Amino acid sequence: MFDDLLEANRRYQAQFHDSGVAGTAAKGLAVLTCIDSRIDPLAMLGLRPGDAKILRNAGARVTADSLRSLVLAANLLAVNRVCVVQHTDCAMVGRRDEEIAATIGAARGVDASGWEFLTSTDQVGTLQQDVALIRSCPLMPPGLQVGGFIFDVHSGELVPTGPAA
Repeated sequence: MFDDLLEANRRYQAQFHDSGVAGTAAKGLAVLTCIDSRIDPLAMLGLRPGDAKILRNAGARVTADSLRSLVLAANLLAVNRVCVVQHTDCAMVGRRDEEIAATIGAARGVDASGWEFLTSTDQVGTLQQDVALIRSCPLMPPGLQVGGFIFDVHSGELVPTGPAA
């Protein structure tokens, strides 16, 4: 079932060399973005491997787990800036959790009503709330810069949703 991936890894391994990239974020940046395949976080921001810590989840939402990773990155891995990057045409925007739960539940023949999918009917408002959640976390170091952005998957434009602070 994974033979194609293992074969690709064998080809990769044959040409692999240790890049010497440190485990810290060379540009002091962490990026939380969506799992959408149209987003290439490094290219979008002009970065190279090792420049930033990249976190991804559906909708680019600040969850308990992404906040845990950001706390560790900011305290242990040289991160002093965080970009939360949502995007246009996101499947998590304009829908409600109940709608997604009903769709998935019906397709699987199970009750998905207890799941939180973290959808949003107000993308900018939700993004601003998530940015505020990072800023207000008592485990974040003083001076951490946090900004919210929306990436246009059709034009490549990155639009700030408010002042970085």
